Amino acid sequence: MIEITDLTGIATLQDSGRRGFNRFGVPTSGAMDWFAYQAANSLLDNPPNSATIELGLGEITFRALRNTVISVTGAGYEVENYIWTFPMWTTFYVRAGWTVHVKKTSGGNWAYIAIAGGFDSPVIMNSRSTYLRGGIGSALKTGDVLQSFTPDTDLLKLAARNFPVDKFMPYSQTPTIEVIPAPQADWFTPKGIRTFYESEYTLSPSFDRMGYRLQMLPSPSSAKVIEKAITQELISEGMTMGSIQIPADGQPIVMMADAPTAGGYPKIANVTRASLPLLAQCEAGVSKIRFREVTVEEAQEKYSVIARRVLFPTKQSQD
Repeated sequence: MIEITDLTGIATLQDSGRRGFNRFGVPTSGAMDWFAYQAANSLLDNPPNSATIELGLGEITFRALRNTVISVTGAGYEVENYIWTFPMWTTFYVRAGWTVHVKKTSGGNWAYIAIAGGFDSPVIMNSRSTYLRGGIGSALKTGDVLQSFTPDTDLLKLAARNFPVDKFMPYSQTPTIEVIPAPQADWFTPKGIRTFYESEYTLSPSFDRMGYRLQMLPSPSSAKVIEKAITQELISEGMTMGSIQIPADGQPIVMMADAPTAGGYPKIANVTRASLPLLAQCEAGVSKIRFREVTVEEAQEKYSVIARRVLFPTKQSQD
């Protein structure tokens, strides 16, 4: 159990997502960085779908109301626990009354704070994930007291673990994001396809949990927009997290965790599951992003390797 004593930015409870309700227009939601979210729970032997605090673009301070163990993962933050500073991707023991401060630095957007046993919150449509636009759950605020379930593992055995993040997820502000072609790839000219893959982008300041607008960086060797071969309107169809839409201005928009369930802009590609965390942690105006096409089989194999590590860790694999 913890009490939030100070909070800036956006903090919500998220789990792995609200699945099975897209046909009713309800987004999946869940963590923006699924890898960091799952690793935070893995470090504490929590069930894979346990709720965590997702902190975005701000800081949080909370006080433990009973002895517990906390893990913090993500990119762009550091952790102060009582009088010590801890690195990310570790677990640490927090005594009742101690204060933890998750502090914003640079190099990312989202942090995930998990507690031994997982946070207890209302289950709505089979999920504890918050979807602010739809009024499902609410943003966390100063004064909130968050309950937790009783962990299955002794607290002392959970403390002082670490996760070898660099072996599985190369977070960077110059990532190459892997994609597979989307259903409307043939709506773009060969020149438009080349422009998409040869250009460098940064994240626009106008981004949120619904979508990442990208801005093409100036280059003498590339066009300013992604050229279309078909300019007619597309009948709205289903979308998923990672869908890359090209609207009329020719600049990509990547759908993220709170993406609408349908959209009418043509899609040129879809970010692979394994690359979504890299994109999620790109900073606005700082990042330099490129795309690379891979096959479905390559995308599945890479995701399988990563998912096995965070979803089904072997005993004491955190050493």
